[in-house]
Formats: sequence, structure tokens, C-alpha cells
Amino acid sequence: MIKRILSAVSAFALCAGVVLFGQSSSSSLKMIDSSAAEGGGGAGIHSMKTLPPKSRSSKPFSAIAFGGGVSPLGVNMQMATNLSRHANLRGTGNIFNYNLNNFTTNGFTATGKLNLTSASTAIDFYPFANHGFRISPGALLYNQNAASAAFSVAPGQSFTLNNTTYYSSATNPVMGRGDLGLHPQKTAFTATTGWGNMIPRRGSHWSLPVEIGAAFTGSPTLKLNLTGFACDSTGAICTNVGTDPNIQANLQAQVAKYQKDLNPLKTYPIVSFGLAYSFTTRHGR
Repeated sequence: MIKRILSAVSAFALCAGVVLFGQSSSSSLKMIDSSAAEGGGGAGIHSMKTLPPKSRSSKPFSAIAFGGGVSPLGVNMQMATNLSRHANLRGTGNIFNYNLNNFTTNGFTATGKLNLTSASTAIDFYPFANHGFRISPGALLYNQNAASAAFSVAPGQSFTLNNTTYYSSATNPVMGRGDLGLHPQKTAFTATTGWGNMIPRRGSHWSLPVEIGAAFTGSPTLKLNLTGFACDSTGAICTNVGTDPNIQANLQAQVAKYQKDLNPLKTYPIVSFGLAYSFTTRHGR
């Protein structure tokens, strides 16, 4: 298997070398004829000059790039402009919605919705100007990432709160709503690294940027509210879940357990890949 892989890599390298050599020979070499030697009619190669590869202007804001991609923050659109030969200024907007229907937990039947909406900015620093590796500190300036769920308990169906079992009223069944906030810090610091310059310094227009890192958003927040009446196992004694102190205490204890599980999730992952196109502005011509 290793031998096959090495053979394939060697063949690819050989083909790439032939293509690059052909391009270089046709576009980068200049031949200058010398005068024919005395007594001969042939022409000789007197000198040969290699043309340097074309590079973009290093003036600030001399190029702009637009791109799109996907990440755990949603589908994104990006815009970038160059600040220097080693740095770009980049802005990103993300959006994504997803509905999850009819899942059950602790006797509750729920429908959920995930809403991701955010905007961020970053400075892409390229230590090596002609290579794609970058380090990108930035900030999540706008963050409305959240999830919500509406849930209910069928009449007569049991449900549990803090390991205590209740039964949903036959005439006024239990219903509720839960909200999960992924934005306790509305403005969050981001730190990423990646490969691929949206504005290639060698003059190419297309790029395939890849990014990995995290947004330090803080621990998610969780809120749960209940309405309706809960009863004992016989259904004879029912009480309002919104005002009964024992039910409310068990509800808050259940929320505290969920919150404890969520507390370690203080960072939101960023793993993004996409496609970008760049062009020179009038300022850079």
C-alpha cells in the first residue's frame, strides 16, 4: 500500500513538474539572437532572462476578496481587504436555521428550533507573505446564536422533575418552553489559525481558505418555564405548576443540573472551509 502511495505521489510530482516547466518555458524565458559567427550561417543563444512572477501591489486596500463557506456558526459570507503584505482585514457574517420535531425527554414531547446569526471581524496575519499560513485574532461582534423548544405532556402522562414524578392534568395538561442562549457574552474574543489567503499575493484570483479555532462566548444559559396543572398518581389532587412552590423548586433544581452540564462549554468551535475570489481595486492599479 505504501509503495502504491509513493508511486502515485511521484507520478503527480513528475506531471506537475512537466506542466510548470512548460509554462515557464513559454512565458518566462526570453531568447536573444547573436550575430552569426564568421564563416557560419547559424544563430546562437547569446543570453537568457527569467521574468519574475507577477505580484499584487502591497498598498493598503489595493485588493478586495469575497467568499463563502460553512462552519458550526452556519453558512457564511466573507469579505476581506489587504492592509499590508502580511495582513488582511476580514469580516464574516453567519446564518443558519434548523427545526427538530417530536423528540421526548423525561416524559415531555418537544419541538425545537436552532437559530444561528452572528457577525465577526478579524485580522489575518501571514508571517510568510507568499504562503497561506495565518494567525487570526478577532471578535464576534454580533451574536444571536440560540436554541428554543416548546414542549408538552399528554393528559394523564407522567413526567419527572429532579427525580420526582408528576402526572399531567387531564383537563389542563402541562406545557412549557425552554430557551438556550449561546451568547452570554454578546461580544466575544475569537482566535483562529488556518491556511489559504483570500487575497493571494502572487496575483491568483481564486483561493480555498480553511480555518480552525474558537469563539470564547462563555457558558450557555438555560431557562425553563412550565404552565398547566400537575396531579398525583390518582389524578384527584392537582396543582398549578406555575405557582406551586414544591414543583417550582424541583424545576429549578432540574435546570441547575442541566446548567452544570453546560458550564464547561465556554468556547464555541470554529471549523470553516470555503471558496473566495479576489480582484484589484482602482487604488491598487
